[in-house]
Amino acid sequence: MFKLLTLIAPFTLINGCATDETIAGFVDPSAEYHLVEIDGAPLGADATIAFPVTGQVVGQAPCNRYFATQTEFYPWFGLDGIGATRMACPDLDAETAYFAALETMTLAEVAGNTLILSNTDGRTMVFVLR
Repeated sequence: MFKLLTLIAPFTLINGCATDETIAGFVDPSAEYHLVEIDGAPLGADATIAFPVTGQVVGQAPCNRYFATQTEFYPWFGLDGIGATRMACPDLDAETAYFAALETMTLAEVAGNTLILSNTDGRTMVFVLR
């Protein structure tokens, strides 16, 4: 048993030193991206997304702040358990559309000040850094 632990320990230490392979490792952790369009059209309400730490996604939907866990390594994109505050506002339909689109995204591309989320069905969400 001791020999097995001796063999595993170095790999555990190396894995602990690995770089961040989520989107957070490819953007400034203080960066906030603002939604420009979903599927080529403006949403008609403001929404943001940010990646402050490994595996964490936060933002402002049209009505509520939200958070989720990023489950995939870049360039893949996947969210688990989107949670949000529960405030009502006139933009609840836009918020529903935003979350519905966000949940279907499977790919991410960070290029300069632009973040593009997309999926294999041809859907896209374009965000810009402000």
